[in-house]
Amino acid sequence: QVQLVESGGGLVQAGDSLRLSCVASGRIINNYYLGWFRQTPGKVREFVAEIRRSGATTYSDSVKGRFTISRNNAKNTVFLQMNSLKPEDTAVYYCAANLGDLGSRTDNYWGQGTQVTVSS
Repeated sequence: QVQLVESGGGLVQAGDSLRLSCVASGRIINNYYLGWFRQTPGKVREFVAEIRRSGATTYSDSVKGRFTISRNNAKNTVFLQMNSLKPEDTAVYYCAANLGDLGSRTDNYWGQGTQVTVSS
């Protein structure tokens, strides 16, 4: 199966930036949608951003204008550049992959998550 490994999380102050990375391996194919979700304890996992192989992107309203998703198709890697971080961005961020729209599918592949904590 597809394996996803996230990295780049950490503890930062409000207004700072972080860059998350996710490397896909295993049964990954080049036309997969790649993206990011986030989750805090006791809450539902929330869609953040996705990118198709063509480079077309989708963002949640809460991060639009602050976060940028990108991918390196040759390396099966997806990135999330997070700027102007806010305390409400604090969550575990999960990498996701699928053959279709990530927010509409129930069979996404998931990484183990990386913690992002933003202090005020």
